[in-house]
Order: sequence, then structure tokens, then C-alpha cells
Amino acid sequence: MNVHSTINKEVFVPHDERMLVAVEVWRRKRKRMSFLPAGPKGNYATFICLSVTNTRPHQLLITKVKKFGGVSSFTRRSQWTVEQLRQVNGINPNKDSPEFDLIFDNTVDQWVASSSAEKCIFVQILYHACQTYSEGKTGTLGKVGKLGWKNPQGRVSLGAHRETEVGLNDSSPGFASKTLLVRRKSYVLPKQTEFINCQSKLTGDASTVNLVIYRCKAFLNRIKNVMVAKQRRTPGQLERHFTSSTMAKVVQKMNMALGERGERLTRAEDKTIELMHTAQQFADTAHKLALKYSK
Repeated sequence: MNVHSTINKEVFVPHDERMLVAVEVWRRKRKRMSFLPAGPKGNYATFICLSVTNTRPHQLLITKVKKFGGVSSFTRRSQWTVEQLRQVNGINPNKDSPEFDLIFDNTVDQWVASSSAEKCIFVQILYHACQTYSEGKTGTLGKVGKLGWKNPQGRVSLGAHRETEVGLNDSSPGFASKTLLVRRKSYVLPKQTEFINCQSKLTGDASTVNLVIYRCKAFLNRIKNVMVAKQRRTPGQLERHFTSSTMAKVVQKMNMALGERGERLTRAEDKTIELMHTAQQFADTAHKLALKYSK
């Protein structure tokens, strides 16, 4: 069982919730009370999790979960509803980066994810979960659909809207500085989550393909971390590991490379012999024709 499955089983299932995504994070700026002396970095892991309740009406929740050193279980520390999430800042809209900010009504958390792919997976699932949640909360307002605005600062706001006859060039109060990304005028709910400085591929139509790509990148990053952790052994263990398994893999790869090289050389030699025979036949034919026409 992987870490995400364990968190879901220990933290969310007992509270009748289902975890949608989790990302391991570290603070970019550690919070510390001024009257406490600076100490070493705490021996614990922090995860930011997105979950939804199984009972209706469904609630979308963001939970901070910690796992302390020497303890096998996970602990729920803080929890917010999605209505308390005011803004998600992706930091860099031009390239993948592990940094992101979560701004709530009463706090601001600045995080660094374990990898850029893990952060992109979290932001992408959070964005679409907010969309689905907003649509579900406003289902009684009438015919509603997805809402997405982008203002000159590159902000994307989520909410719900009614279908109207207003066009794209509408200059109604409150919408003069916004560019409508949907075909219909929308009515904004009082509270909404803004996604700023997020790459368009995290919120665009090709999100499913991007999600698969990011999951593959995250998997490869975990494999790399496992390999690095295995190399951090005592010198004796590392030497035995190198001589037993690593050398065997190196020898196997060298044998494969030599075999492939030998096959290519054999094919080249056969092709050369074939060309020599063809050239000899051509020379013989030319000589016969020359003798025939010389008579």
C-alpha cells in the first residue's frame, strides 16, 4: 500500500470522506514564534490533501496531514472548506515549478512540493474539483454551467452562472476589466476561488492528457528518490550492493551492447559481400558487351 492509500485509509475513511489527491510539501518560509529559539528542522513529513465527504450535501475539504518521525500513523492537523480558500497561486505561469501558495480567509501557506509534477497534479485536480463543487452547489439556481474568467493579471475565477443573452462585448458594471472565456454572460457567487499564475494546461481542455503525463513524471520521480535513498547506505553496504547487483546490471548492459554491435557488423559484412558480387556480375556483363560490339 502506497502513502496516498494509507493516508486515505487512516485519516479520511474513518470520517466518511474520500481523498482525491495528496501532495507532500515543505514550507518555503518556516513559521516560528519569536520567543522560541531557532532549532533544527522537525523530523516530520507534511501532506496537503484534498477530500470530499461521502454524505450529501457534499463538502470539498483541504486538510493538512503530518507524519512524525518514529510514528507509523498519520495525524490530521488543520482543515479548511473550499469556501475558505480564497486563492491558489501557482507562482510561475510559464514553466513547471514545485512552489505554490494557498491563501485562506485567515492564513497564507507558502509551500514547495516534492516535485513539479506532484504540484501540477494537485493544482489540476483542485481546479476541476472546485468547478464540479461550484456546479453542484448552484444546481438549484437554474441552468448553470462552468465559469472561467481571466482578467489582465491572468487570474482565473471559479463560480456558477446563469445563461443570458449578453454577448462578449458587454460592458456591464463589474465586468469592464474582465475578458469572458465562455460564450455566455455569468453571474458570480459571492465567494470564489481564484487560480493565478497557473499554467493554462492545468486548467485547459487537454487537462486529462496532461494529468496522465504528470502522473508518469511523479512516478519516475518517486523511483529516482527510492534509488537515491538506497545509495545512502554505509560504505560496506554500498560496496556489497555495488558489487552484487550494480555490477551485474553493468555487465548485462555491456553484453547487450556488444551483441547488438556484433549483429550490426555482421549485417554490414554480408551487405558488402553482396555488393561485391553484384559489382563483379556487372563488370562481367560489361566486358561481354564490349567484346560483342568490337567484332
